[in-house]
Amino acid sequence: MYSFSPKLRLYSIILIVVGVVLFGIGYALNHGLDDATITHWMESVHSKGHEAPSHSSELVGPQDHNAHLEHAKHQVHNQPLAAIHTFAVFAFGISCCALFFYSIQHAAHAGWSIIVTRVMEAIASYIPYGGAILIIIMLLNITHQGHLFHWMDPNLTDPNSPEFDVILFEKKRFLNIPFYAIRTIIYVVGASFFVWKLKSLSKKVDENKGNRKIYASLYSWNVGYIAFFGFASAAWAWDWLMSIDPHWYSTLYIWYSMVSCLSTSIAVMIIISVYLKKKGVYPQFNNNHLHDLGKFLFATSMLWSYLWFCQFMLYWYANIPEEVNYFFGRFEYYAPTFLPMLVVNFLVPLLVLLSSSIKRNYKVVTFMACLVIFGHAVDYFNMVMPGTVGPYWNNLPMALLVLGSFIFVVGIFTFTVMTALAKLKLMPTGNPYYHESEIYEYPF
Repeated sequence: MYSFSPKLRLYSIILIVVGVVLFGIGYALNHGLDDATITHWMESVHSKGHEAPSHSSELVGPQDHNAHLEHAKHQVHNQPLAAIHTFAVFAFGISCCALFFYSIQHAAHAGWSIIVTRVMEAIASYIPYGGAILIIIMLLNITHQGHLFHWMDPNLTDPNSPEFDVILFEKKRFLNIPFYAIRTIIYVVGASFFVWKLKSLSKKVDENKGNRKIYASLYSWNVGYIAFFGFASAAWAWDWLMSIDPHWYSTLYIWYSMVSCLSTSIAVMIIISVYLKKKGVYPQFNNNHLHDLGKFLFATSMLWSYLWFCQFMLYWYANIPEEVNYFFGRFEYYAPTFLPMLVVNFLVPLLVLLSSSIKRNYKVVTFMACLVIFGHAVDYFNMVMPGTVGPYWNNLPMALLVLGSFIFVVGIFTFTVMTALAKLKLMPTGNPYYHESEIYEYPF
C-alpha cells in the first residue's frame, strides 16, 4: 500500500501556490498594458517584415490600422485564458488517454500490464478535477468573458452584419454556443462516469478474487469506454483545439492531438512507476515492465511524428491559402517552438529508445519520459497560441502566464493523482492475469 509522502504532498501544494502567484502577476501585467504598448508591439512585429496573418480568421474583415490594433488588443488580452486553456486540455487529455490505455489492456486480456493498472487508475482519477477546470473555461467563453473562439462572435454568422463570415455561417450547425456547451458537459461527465465505474469494478474484481461474472462486466465496461473515447476525443479535439482556427480543418488532427496526449500519459506512467519502485513499495515492477512501457513510449512518439508529417506535408504541398496559412503563421511567429519540438518529440526518442537494452535502463527511460512530457506540452502550446494570441507571445506577461499555468496544472495533477493512488490497493492480486504479470519476462 502506498502512502502519499508528506514531502511530495508539500511540493505539490507549493507548485499550486507558486503557479497561482505567477499567473496572478502575469494577469496583472497583462491587464496593465495600455494601447501605446500594444501599438508598439504590433509595429515591432510589422517592422520585422512579418505582416502575414497568424491564423486564417485574420484573412476576413477590415485590414486598416485601427482594425489591426483592435485585433492585436484582442489577442494580447487572450493571453491569460489561452495559457490556462492549453494545459487544462492537455492534462485532461493525458488522464483520459491513461484510462484509454487501461481499457485497451483489459479488452485485449493483456497480462504484462496488470501490475501497472493501479497507476493508470490513479492518473485517470484526475479526470473529474481537470474536467471541472474545462467547464469553468467553457462558461467564461460562452458568457463572452473569454474570447478564445473566434466563431462565438454572433456578428460573424449574421448575414446582415458587415463582418459576416460565410465559412463560419456554413459551420454554424456544429459550431454554436449551446451545442458546444452541451458537448463539453458530455465529455467531462461521460469520462468522469467511466473512471468511477471502472475503478469500482476493478476493486470488486480484486475483492472477489477474479470472479468471472464481475471480470466479464469489467471487460464490457472497458470496451464501452474505448467506444466513448473514440468519439469524444475526436469531438473535443474539434471543439477545444481545432475550432480556435475555424477556417482551417484537418482530417488527421483528431488523431494527432490524441496521440500527443497518449504518448505523454505513458511517460507519466513511467515516472510514477519508477518513483514507486524507488520508494520500495513497488517491488513487483521490474525492468521487463519498464521495457514494455518504453516500447509504447517509443511507438507513440513515432506515431505522433508520422501524423505530424502527414498533416503538414499534405497541406503544405497543396498550397491552398486557407490551409497552408495554419502552418505559415507558425513558421513566421513560432519558429523557436514549432519545428524545434520535432527534435524533442521525434529525433531524440528515435535515437535513444530504439535499443531494447536502453529501454531497461531506469534513469534513461525516466529522463526520456520527462523530455516527452515537455515536448508535448510545447506541442499543445503550438496548437493553441497562434490562433488565440497570434504573434504576441514573446513577452514577460505571457511567459509568467504560461509558466504559472503549467506549474499550477502540474501541482494539482500531482496532488490529485498521488492522493488517489494512496487510496488504492497497489497490487490488483484478485485480477486473473495478475500472476502472469508478476512473472512476466520479455524474451529479447
